[in-house]
Amino acid sequence: MIEITHKDTGEVLASVEGDSLVGADLRDMRLNGANLRGQDLTEANLEFSDLVGADLREAILTGASLLNTHLNEANLSRANLARVRAGSERPANIAVLSGADLSEANLEGADLRKAEIRFANLRQARLSGTDLRGADFYHSDLSQITASRALFIQANLREANLSGADLRDCHLNDANLVQANLRGADLSSHRPDGFTVINLANLEGANLAGARLRNVSAQNTNFRNADLTGVDLAGAVLGGAILRGAIVTNTDFSGVQLASVTMEFANFSKALNANIPSYKRNLR
Repeated sequence: MIEITHKDTGEVLASVEGDSLVGADLRDMRLNGANLRGQDLTEANLEFSDLVGADLREAILTGASLLNTHLNEANLSRANLARVRAGSERPANIAVLSGADLSEANLEGADLRKAEIRFANLRQARLSGTDLRGADFYHSDLSQITASRALFIQANLREANLSGADLRDCHLNDANLVQANLRGADLSSHRPDGFTVINLANLEGANLAGARLRNVSAQNTNFRNADLTGVDLAGAVLGGAILRGAIVTNTDFSGVQLASVTMEFANFSKALNANIPSYKRNLR
């Protein structure tokens, strides 16, 4: 018999038959504030359970089911959440992780579609190959994450901190990155002929200073009033992109076709290798 106790009071919240929580059926339990630090919950079923404020630091949740699980303000720092099922096309079935601490957590290969992860701490988390389509990361800290090949399609990353993030070969199509911090982020590729996709993404007012966007596919992407200082855009595909009012000081446009790019009121006088069509007007 395993007793799950409250992290502060020691009160017994639940008793589970057996000598391990691996594969345990923990559905529909009230485990708010539970002490599960370091526990092995591999393949456990936590659907519909409340784990608000729970201590899951360094816990192993590989392959666990977290559908409809409430993990608001939970501490999952350095936890292993690889391949967890926490997302769904149906918003009513998603996990809620708003305010959670997921710093240095392993979320590789997890299903987090449309999950609610607002105001959360994911600093240095591992998200490579993770399905994050439609996930809500509003105002979350994703600085220095490793997220190559992750799917951020239609994700809400508005005002999120992605500084220093490894986003190589990601798909950020139609993502909301308004006023996001991508300073020093890597949106290039692991392969010389590869690329990250940010078509239709909204980066209005975002900070991309020093970011690497070599060969990026940014068709119909909105960079209005974004800071692109020192960005490597060599070989990028910017068809239909909006650079109106963007800061492009020392931005490298080598090999970039600017014919269909909206460039009004951007100062290209200090841009690098920009081949500006003669008919472009209102440049500063």
